[in-house]
Amino acid sequence: MMFKFTQPLHVRLYFVCVILLSVLGTSGCSNLPGVKRRVQVAPLLTPLIDGETEQLIAEVNKLAAVQSLRGKIDIQFLDTSFAECGVAEKYRTADGTVILERPGKIYLAIQVPFIGTSVAEMTSDGERFRVAVLQGDERYRRFVKGTNAAEYGRLKVNSMPQNCVERGERDGEMNVKRTVSALSGLRPQHFTDALLIKPIQAGTNLLYARSEAFEEEPDTRPGAKRNARVVRGYYILDELEPQEAGRARLVRRFWFDRYGALRLARMQTFDGRGQMVTDVRYRDPKPFGEQGRYVLPARIQLTRPQDRYSIEVAYQAPEAVVVDRQYDPTLFVLQNKWQLPEVDLDVRDQSAPAVRR
Repeated sequence: MMFKFTQPLHVRLYFVCVILLSVLGTSGCSNLPGVKRRVQVAPLLTPLIDGETEQLIAEVNKLAAVQSLRGKIDIQFLDTSFAECGVAEKYRTADGTVILERPGKIYLAIQVPFIGTSVAEMTSDGERFRVAVLQGDERYRRFVKGTNAAEYGRLKVNSMPQNCVERGERDGEMNVKRTVSALSGLRPQHFTDALLIKPIQAGTNLLYARSEAFEEEPDTRPGAKRNARVVRGYYILDELEPQEAGRARLVRRFWFDRYGALRLARMQTFDGRGQMVTDVRYRDPKPFGEQGRYVLPARIQLTRPQDRYSIEVAYQAPEAVVVDRQYDPTLFVLQNKWQLPEVDLDVRDQSAPAVRR
């Protein structure tokens, strides 16, 4: 039997498309030759600000001009994989008081939110660090000492059961062990290098190379639609140390957001083998101090891939932060006033090879 089509051509084409869809199981005519499909493309944020290498260096040194900071902070553990089984939930977010002073000095006190109970205190005088873990049963508390420039393995606190999801009577003990393991892995000098950026100094043998990059990212602008994405333009400034035989070692890598203004958005540091040591992201620039003399990032995300932790530090009130005040050097040498059991990592590691951190 033969059928004769009397409908207009566009109507017949429509029915042909419907029949093909039912056969192919597609969601539209987009798979047919010559038929286009709408694809959502993340837009490029503009305007993009141009800058020379000298301007990028000046942006770093502008942030590095601050000599000291003292303020209240929130500390959030973003990635708990640095603990053997994760950090106890009640320590995922903590309050803190931080005092920073160049070169490389820090005092940091961490407390339980709202309650005010001290969880840990730590200091670095630029050469040696001290960490006091104050929570938990006495046998789990520690006063850890070490040298900033040394490389240590992870501090083991007794034995950690293989089954990290064990429940029942051991829950409280497990949480203490996890917390102690996590806090013992933190080093105060890691905070110092992230919160007080070291300046780029003229007259050194370091070399600097500028390039550009484009990254597709979530749209974090106010009023952005949920799950919206954008392409953000960056300048990258590589800090290189010349080596023998015409080679160079990557020391630091700076990322500058170019959308609307030049802003340091990220800093990465690398060891002698080219492995990433720190990855720091800077967000939410605000005036600091009563006079608003410095515009500094109010949120800093610090990731230590080799130490397996990631935290975010947020200043609670940037305008209340005390800037450029000198402090007694003894403030940055923590004393074991709690009479905690002491662990000297330099002594502990004399009989065992250090693990590169």
